[in-house]
Amino acid sequence: MSRKHLHSIHVSHYKNTAGSATEVMPVPDVVKISMSQHIGAPCKPLVQKGDYVKVGQLIGDVDAFVSAPIYSSVSGTVAGIEEQRSAMGGTDTLVVIEADKKQEPYEGIKVPEAKDLPEFIKAIRDSGLVGLGGASFPTHIKFNPKNIDDVHTLIVNAAECEPFITSDHRAMLEDAEDLISGCQLVMKYIGLDEGYIGIEENKPDAIEHIDKLLASKGITNIHTFKLQARYPKGAERVLVYEITGKKMNAGVLPAELGVILSNVTTIAFVGKYFRTGMPLVSKRVTVDGDAVAHPKNVIVPIGARICDVIEFCGGYKQEPRKILMGGPMMGRAIVSDEMPVVKNNNAILAFSKEKAAVKEETACINCGRCHRACPFGLIPTALAKAYEAKDAQALSDLQVMQCMECGSCSYICPARRPLSFMNKLGKAIVKEAGIK
Repeated sequence: MSRKHLHSIHVSHYKNTAGSATEVMPVPDVVKISMSQHIGAPCKPLVQKGDYVKVGQLIGDVDAFVSAPIYSSVSGTVAGIEEQRSAMGGTDTLVVIEADKKQEPYEGIKVPEAKDLPEFIKAIRDSGLVGLGGASFPTHIKFNPKNIDDVHTLIVNAAECEPFITSDHRAMLEDAEDLISGCQLVMKYIGLDEGYIGIEENKPDAIEHIDKLLASKGITNIHTFKLQARYPKGAERVLVYEITGKKMNAGVLPAELGVILSNVTTIAFVGKYFRTGMPLVSKRVTVDGDAVAHPKNVIVPIGARICDVIEFCGGYKQEPRKILMGGPMMGRAIVSDEMPVVKNNNAILAFSKEKAAVKEETACINCGRCHRACPFGLIPTALAKAYEAKDAQALSDLQVMQCMECGSCSYICPARRPLSFMNKLGKAIVKEAGIK
């Protein structure tokens, strides 16, 4: 019997840097490390102007359940604490460090040891790890679900279905040992029976490489799972359905369906951390777009300014009209390339005026393409009508809260209507009305 799939769309992949081995960016003159790099409570700076810090030294933390510590990515002197507008529209606190280029590691770094799950969870929190592929949810919380006895499956999200981005692809080719080690550690401490690494079929080299490595190690409870090369196969709720066949409604956590789901770079970092003891201080990002002189994959210090990362890639070959943190489907446009790289950055994309131009919106022709594109069968035209009427009850009845804002409806719409964004605003109307 053939597998069933949720609705999806074909988007041009533009995987220009898939064959580009990762380069390490030289230490910049200055880094600006945000204290807001995870969902939950922002960290408070633990250093002040004039302090000397080393690589891997704790510089930010907070006593809150949903949080993760932050470490210095360079050695150097704290130049000050400043505020800056974030990509989310709020204000972030930044620890500004002038690098001395020595990259001296902090003396307190040591390879973690864990005898049981509580010690493993503590080590994961101490590493500063958050989801590195999207929402930046603190990983130590995800790895310690309340119903842990009911959780038996690990799903590693290696789909990377957004156009342009290839940083996860390179991680699978370059960090596969750490990836497999990370899978084994997570499965061991949480007590999981099976692991699946979901990879789109347009990455055959990654599938082959990981399969060979698993076979050479005699590992039989971790498998690659070939996904269609379509969007949005990497979405959490889509991936759970594709691999397990279980439907996951909005607000439901994967653990409630017996699954721990984590990004491939996140899992690879677990393996690396238990090998080296170095907390999260750097990130692999794809730098691409028609405004970038030399697109490439780069390992950068967390807190490096985007302008410095672009400069390492040859600078701009034409003036950028739009710069994105993340992909063109769900990434965020930024107001300045002075903004720093944060933990969950997986791409920096810079586009010219021509490529960034948004076509003029025209009238809906009721073609139904948006409905056919939606993974969950929503009716975006009806939702748009309810949003325009500010009808909270109609929005709720049409299940606007099920929308995951993947942008498939907006992408496929021949009238170029901002349907996904209207759903985002529609959710706010439902929440304000207090409708459950």
